Amino acid sequence: GDQGDVTALIERRSDAELAELMENLGGNCVQTMAETFAAIDHDRPTCILAYTIKGWATPIAGHKDNHGGLMTKAQMADWQSRMGVAEGAEWDRFAAVDDADGLRAFLAKVPFFSRFPRRFADDRLEVPQINAPADREISTQLAFGKILGDLARDKGALAGRIVTTSPDVTGTTSLGAWVNRRRLFARQAQPDAFIEHRIPSTAKWEFSPEGQHIELGIAEMNLFIQLSALGLSHSLFGERLIPIGTLYDPFISRGLDALNYACYQDSRFILAATPSGITLAPEGGAHQSIATPLIGMSQDGLASFEPAYVDELSEIMRFAFEYVQRDGSGEPDERTWLRDETGGSIYMRLSTRALEQPNRKMTPELAQGIVDGAYWLREPGPNAQVIVAYSGVIAPEAIEAVGLMAEDRRDVGLLAVTSADRLNAGWTAAQRARERGLVHARSHIERLLGDLPPHCGIVTVIDGHPATLGWLGAVHGHRTRSLGVEHFGQTGTIADLHRHYGIDAQGIVAAAEMIAPGRPIRHLKAL
Repeated sequence: GDQGDVTALIERRSDAELAELMENLGGNCVQTMAETFAAIDHDRPTCILAYTIKGWATPIAGHKDNHGGLMTKAQMADWQSRMGVAEGAEWDRFAAVDDADGLRAFLAKVPFFSRFPRRFADDRLEVPQINAPADREISTQLAFGKILGDLARDKGALAGRIVTTSPDVTGTTSLGAWVNRRRLFARQAQPDAFIEHRIPSTAKWEFSPEGQHIELGIAEMNLFIQLSALGLSHSLFGERLIPIGTLYDPFISRGLDALNYACYQDSRFILAATPSGITLAPEGGAHQSIATPLIGMSQDGLASFEPAYVDELSEIMRFAFEYVQRDGSGEPDERTWLRDETGGSIYMRLSTRALEQPNRKMTPELAQGIVDGAYWLREPGPNAQVIVAYSGVIAPEAIEAVGLMAEDRRDVGLLAVTSADRLNAGWTAAQRARERGLVHARSHIERLLGDLPPHCGIVTVIDGHPATLGWLGAVHGHRTRSLGVEHFGQTGTIADLHRHYGIDAQGIVAAAEMIAPGRPIRHLKAL
C-alpha cells in the first residue's frame, strides 16, 4: 500500500534507477574501491569489507540460484550488448576498452610488471648435521625440542632462516629452548614482562625485530595461514624461510581448509603435531587424535611421518630441511617411485610417550629406509607365519608381541613403518608405472614384503585409525588384521587404554592367532 514519503521516493525512479541506487553497493564500485586502496598510507595489515551483490551487473544478479545457474542465450546477448563487447570479441583481452593501447602502456609500467618478475627463487640452504639426543629414554616430542634447541646455537644460514610459530602451545610442544635462544618476533623491541616484574618463569619471552618465533593465540586456522605465507617467501620475495609450526595433533582438523590451500599453493613448511593418539591417555578424549594419520596420507603436497625413536626423528628432520627446499623435476625416483625432487611440506606426528631408545648405529641403509617409509626391525625368515607392522610409539607393544610369538613360531618378522604415507604413495605410483608398461617398477614396500611366503599373515598396529596400515596386505595378497583406535573419549593409563582397544602385546598376539594359527600360545591361553 501507499506508505507516503517512502512510496513517493521509490516511485520517482524507474526500476533500473532503483536497482542502481539500492544494489550498487561500495564493493561493486571500482572507483570507490580504488579510492579506498589509495587512501591507505601505511603498511599495517588492513581489512576491507566489500559489500557486494553476487553476479553484479548480470541479468541474474542477486538471484538465489545464480551460484550454479547459467544465463540464457537471450540474457547473455543483452548483457554483452550493455557491456559494449562486440559479437565475436568475447575473449579479446581489451574488448570494450576505448583506449586499448593506453591501457597496455599503463599495465607495462605498473610495479608488479615493470620492476619484478612474477615469481622469485632463492638458493638452497645447506643442512647441518642433525644429531639425535643421547637420552636413554625420551619422547619424540622432547627430542624434537632438543634438536631445535641445538640448532638455535648453530651460526649457519639454515638456523638463521628458521621461523617457528605456534597457537598458544609453544611451551607444551617443546619449543622453549629454541625461543629462549632465538627470541620472539615483534616489530619493536619489548621486554619480558615476567622478568620485568620478577615473576618466576623458565621461559624468556623477549620480543625483538630479530626474533625467530611468532606467538599466536588459540587459532589453528591462523597457524596454517601463516605457515602458508612464510612458506612462499622464497617465491614471493626471493628470500627463503624455513617455517616450522607446532600444534596439538588433534587440532589439525581446526585448520584443514587453510592447510589444504597452503599445499595447493605449493607452500613449504614443517609441521610438528604433538601430542598425538591415545598415548596421551591421562588427559582424556579431547586431546586424543585418531584420524590424523589418514589426513597425512590423503593431503597432497604434504609428506607425513610418524617416528617411534629419536634416531628416526633426526633422520626425518634432516630429510625435511632438504625436502622443503627442493624444486626439481617431476620425474619419479625409481627406487621409491616418489617424485621427491619436486619437494613439498612435511608433517611429523610426534608423541609425549617416552620410550627406551635402541642402541644401534645409524647406517646409510637404515637412514634410507627411515626416509623411504619403513625398515625391518626384525627381518622375517623364509618360513614366516606372521609379521607385525607397526607405526609410531606403539613400538614397545609390537616388540613384546613378537617376542611372545617367537617362543611358539618361527621366523616372525617386525616391520617398523615410519611413513605409511610415503609407502602407500610409492606403491600406487609403481602400480601405475607397470600399467604403462614399465614392468620392472617396484616400490619400497613391495620389495620389503616380496619374500614373505603366501601363507604368512600380517598384523598391523598403530596409535591411530587402523585403516592407516590396513592396505599392506593388498601389496602381495597376504591375509591381514589391522589394529588401531576407532573411538575416542576413554581416560586411563596408557596400559589401560591399550588393553581396552586391543593394541597391547596380548591383543596383537590374539590378532595373529586369528589370521595365522600356530601351535597353542600359552600366553594367549593365560589371557
